[in-house]
Amino acid sequence: MKIGFLGGSFDPVHFGHLIAAQDAYEQHKLDRLFLVPAAQAPLKSNDVQTSAEDRWQMLQAACEWDRRLEIADFELRKGGTSYTIDSARHFRAQFPGDELFWIIGGDQLPLLHRWKEMAELARLVEFIFLERPGHPSKARPEFTGLRLHRCDGHLIEISSSELRQRVKEGRSLNYFCPQKVIAYIEDKKLYR
Repeated sequence: MKIGFLGGSFDPVHFGHLIAAQDAYEQHKLDRLFLVPAAQAPLKSNDVQTSAEDRWQMLQAACEWDRRLEIADFELRKGGTSYTIDSARHFRAQFPGDELFWIIGGDQLPLLHRWKEMAELARLVEFIFLERPGHPSKARPEFTGLRLHRCDGHLIEISSSELRQRVKEGRSLNYFCPQKVIAYIEDKKLYR
């Protein structure tokens, strides 16, 4: 089986995340795709503003109807800083005979050299990197054994930090997030 993993803080999850997941799933003919919410991303300090439970619930609300998407709570349960290498080892043990693909934005390619234990990570998983059609990434990391697969994505310029700021300012999240996510944010009074 071909299994994809899309990590992130998902604080909150938005259509940019979900469209990226769908693009990777379809273009690379994945059999399964897991959204992997981070407890705390190492290269984005202060990126998480809500609890693990709230982010889990928002992800559930966003994709409970879509059988293609699953949510993996490994990093949330583990807590602390979420390093991709730890997750890759966990998923490799869980799916020993399958092809594993870590999905990243094309903007992460030049930063891969900063990822923890990159050589080992490159051995455990292949990478799908999302790029805008017609805008190829110039930077390619130089690691022996790194397996990269391009995905022409419908990348949308939405950031979770921008959405948190919109809520703080009393502006609408309509057309940025699934309606059930918006309802959850309003009900729990998140990001105020």
